[in-house]
Amino acid sequence: MKVGISTLKRSALYSEELSIDLRRAADEELFKWFLASILFGTRITETIAKNTYRSFERHHLLDPRKIIEAGWDFLVNPVMREGGYVRYDEKTSTKILRICQTLFAEYGGSLKTLHKRSSDSDDLETRVMQFYGVGPVTMNIFLRELRPFWKKSNPEPLPVVKKLARRYGINLNKYKRKSLTFVRIEAGLIRLRKTGKNPSMP
Repeated sequence: MKVGISTLKRSALYSEELSIDLRRAADEELFKWFLASILFGTRITETIAKNTYRSFERHHLLDPRKIIEAGWDFLVNPVMREGGYVRYDEKTSTKILRICQTLFAEYGGSLKTLHKRSSDSDDLETRVMQFYGVGPVTMNIFLRELRPFWKKSNPEPLPVVKKLARRYGINLNKYKRKSLTFVRIEAGLIRLRKTGKNPSMP
């Protein structure tokens, strides 16, 4: 069965699912997406990642300073536990706290400053991966949805995205990588991998 490209073009961004407005490129929205990306990048299901983000939201912890003030114990329980964590809650709480501390120490708490100080796309990716526990996958999750909105954000699509595009006969080179259309196609392909289902035909 062939995947409908028009359906993929309408795919919601993961940030949109969480009501995060990256178009604004405001520090508040950027940090929300960074936090969500950290959760998506851990070895848990998408559902638990989304539930945990909502738990941070319920507890008004969508700001790095508030997370630091809340402290490790509060992140572990109730925040992580309410999100559904049972195995990596302590490790992830430590990671998020250290990332927030580094964000203040290196960039005054501003991801916009991180972007401004980056000399190019490669430097931006390197700086993101200098945060404690942030590897290539988390970096990719964070930066790929920022391609249309951050000048220096242009990560290479993940190998699985390229593989799925080939499988379904989709030529990614037809689309500008920094366009919103490309990012929506990418998000749709990633969901194919997650669900194992094809989107409906146009």
